[in-house]
Amino acid sequence: MKVIDHLRDAKSTLFSIEILPPLKGKSIDSLFNGIEPLLEFNPSFVDVTYHREEYVYKKRPGGFLEKVSIKKRPGTVGICAAIMNKYGIDAVPHIICGGFTKEETENALIDLNFLGIDNVLALQGDSIKTEPNFVPEPDGHSYANELVEQIVNLNKGTYLDEDLKNVKETDFCIGVAGYPEKHIKAPNRKTDLKYLKKKVDAGAEYIVTQMFFDNKVYFRFVEDCRAAGIDVPIIPGIKPLTTKSQASILPSLFHIDVPEDLFDEVDKCKDNDAAYEVGVEWCIAQTKELIEAGAPCLHFYTMGKSDATKKVAEAVF
Repeated sequence: MKVIDHLRDAKSTLFSIEILPPLKGKSIDSLFNGIEPLLEFNPSFVDVTYHREEYVYKKRPGGFLEKVSIKKRPGTVGICAAIMNKYGIDAVPHIICGGFTKEETENALIDLNFLGIDNVLALQGDSIKTEPNFVPEPDGHSYANELVEQIVNLNKGTYLDEDLKNVKETDFCIGVAGYPEKHIKAPNRKTDLKYLKKKVDAGAEYIVTQMFFDNKVYFRFVEDCRAAGIDVPIIPGIKPLTTKSQASILPSLFHIDVPEDLFDEVDKCKDNDAAYEVGVEWCIAQTKELIEAGAPCLHFYTMGKSDATKKVAEAVF
């Protein structure tokens, strides 16, 4: 079932989660163990992130340098298939521009289509650590709206090889990311909304926001989107703080603000256990307000750990 159909058919606020594929060498059980405690809340869909490989150059005998992959997570496509097969829950793979040519993107989408996966989240993706700015692959996409256009073309039966005959149309539901506090590369919020509208105009059917800790920024974002002519569902992204350090680390990683009240309460905590309780209670209050305001779905960034999300879900669903 498509995400947009879940949203249209819903009679109340839905529950969904986003997970990280396990690192190379880890068992798939580590992934399932992060999902199963949340099954009682009937997640409508599960997002599976995609992470580009990271490399270092190691010196070898003779003075040669060898390019070695140091961080690789198992394939998002296979993980989505495993989730759908094991739990019967719709999986949403993240498809990114970075690291892929258009042909490689098309091949990945064909694989998803063969597996019966009909949802994707189209993203530009992060730049690799050795590059100060995002650099697309030769013959790859630079921006998410271009990726959305390619997926829409496949839905129309338009493949890269124009000589293909009797082609099969795909039927993907396309989501994209939105940034209530603006994308780090956007010079201002107005410009960021312009880029977001390009993604929606290209064919995106819903938006999932970056995490935020102040509901005011989400409500303002929704209002600004509607004023800009963006009328698709906007799903808030949520994450409870679980350690003292996250109050400082998450803002730098995701370029978001932590409200002063929340930061002060976490800062006063003597240890991570106390900070965990503060984070969960803040998130419970945050999600209750979002539900009261009619948010279409609450999308939890679990980071592979389910316990804090479970506590919040128990209090609000």
